[in-house]
Amino acid sequence: MDYSKTIDGNKVIFVINGTIEVKIPKKIYDRYSGRYDDEEIISSCTKKELYNAVTGRRLYYISEESDIPLIGHTAFGIIDRGTNLLQVRPSSGCNLNCIFCSVDEGKSRTKVTDYMVDVDYLAKKFEEIADFKRRNCIAPIEAHIDGQGEPFLYPYIEKLIKKLHEMADIVSIQTNGILLTEDLIKRIDGYVDRINLSMHSMDEYTARRLAGIKSYDLSHVIEMAEVIASSGIDLLIAPVWVPGYNDEDMKKIIEFGERIGAGKKWKAFGIQKYEKYKFGRKPKSAKMMNFKTFYRKLDEIGEGLKLYPEDFGIVKCASLPKKFRVGERVRLKIEMHGRVRNEMIAVARGRVVQIINTHKKVGDTVNARITRNKHNIYVAREE
Repeated sequence: MDYSKTIDGNKVIFVINGTIEVKIPKKIYDRYSGRYDDEEIISSCTKKELYNAVTGRRLYYISEESDIPLIGHTAFGIIDRGTNLLQVRPSSGCNLNCIFCSVDEGKSRTKVTDYMVDVDYLAKKFEEIADFKRRNCIAPIEAHIDGQGEPFLYPYIEKLIKKLHEMADIVSIQTNGILLTEDLIKRIDGYVDRINLSMHSMDEYTARRLAGIKSYDLSHVIEMAEVIASSGIDLLIAPVWVPGYNDEDMKKIIEFGERIGAGKKWKAFGIQKYEKYKFGRKPKSAKMMNFKTFYRKLDEIGEGLKLYPEDFGIVKCASLPKKFRVGERVRLKIEMHGRVRNEMIAVARGRVVQIINTHKKVGDTVNARITRNKHNIYVAREE
């Protein structure tokens, strides 16, 4: 275990792998430090508080022993959208603060909680779902590591990648590239098939402006793109086109990607249309393009820039059975705080359920009505 330790007043604070912050009352730490080493105290102390060291938010570490299912929420676990691709979300939280972020990650005004899933638990659940898929689908199973944030912040990402490589036919991952190094890329080469790199501008000022942090290092991301392209890992460059901000960059990104050899097996570019979301950020002066305009502009700057599921071998495949009906009344026990204020997470029937507009506390029970069950992602409203 790689960790640092500091004392702040009446708390002993450990930061594990630069990501997990553990706060233990100093009185408790002093009581046990003579008999146990730090790792044993961190593991066994029941009075510890967990935080995301990057975002500063409350953190839940979800292990198999926690009895928290990994199906039902968009912030953690596994998402099955009825295809041969399974989204694997090991943790939430981001090291950037993108001004267009669809989920308001980074320094957030709306997010109050982060989640991190134990790597063995996540791999075990993926294997179960992949087996279900294979019984109902002949297409290759893809594990796509993504999330509400930056996947490479997950301290066990290399272990997760290698485990998924043993169970999936294809392993892909999205990243903003900041945490990549040449050595890390070499270590995961042979285990990752494709990296989807979020790179939104070739201009340093514009890139920093879009990333929302002054320390954003565009030259590093460019270098990592070149390293990926020269490795055995395929590279897909995935900018978000934000009208009024990076209009002139799309062609430059395409020229860069073509020059370094992106897209050896799959499409080289995945240009995304900026969208406004309820809990997302809305940059000043940015106007949404409609799809007709967006596709016309893509055709103007290059060929083959429209993406289709078949470009990535994505086909329909039987979904996991749904456990709740929309409109169903349920009585739920609250187990965790939700991502945003006045939201809590309950557990029932092997799924997690997001309860919105509630002032209940962890441990309370609540009467609610299911308002969403699409893709086995469950939302309920308190009645």
